[in-house]
Amino acid sequence: MPRIQHIAAQRYPFSSDIQIYISHVNQGGHLDNAQLLTLVSEARVRFFKSLGYFESGVEGANIVVGDIVAQYKSEGFHGETMRIEMATTDFNKYGFDLQFRMSEKETQREVALGKIGIVFITRDDRKVTPIPPAFLAKVHQL
Repeated sequence: MPRIQHIAAQRYPFSSDIQIYISHVNQGGHLDNAQLLTLVSEARVRFFKSLGYFESGVEGANIVVGDIVAQYKSEGFHGETMRIEMATTDFNKYGFDLQFRMSEKETQREVALGKIGIVFITRDDRKVTPIPPAFLAKVHQL
């Protein structure tokens, strides 16, 4: 089976530090793959908050995750602090990719790369809707 090859963004204008707790670790003693998504989701929420939004209220629209890709580079361990950096890329009419890079804060050892496909939907009927222009303006200022 071919391996996923993800090309990192050239720059990541947002970052957030999140510690790996014991509940994030699996029986192998390293960061569990499902918990990687939990940490990245927390960073995603912090990204939107940094722009003044909740995921359930972005200029009158909601967001949903359409897809996610993760490529592991090394293991993460209990007690380590991960720096999760994010960049917006690949905009289309209804959304964009939120690329992430997770590294151990102290050593900068890369742990994972990936991207989250963000799609905007209406609150009422939950149908896809164009990216709000005010949101785009904020993102392009990063």
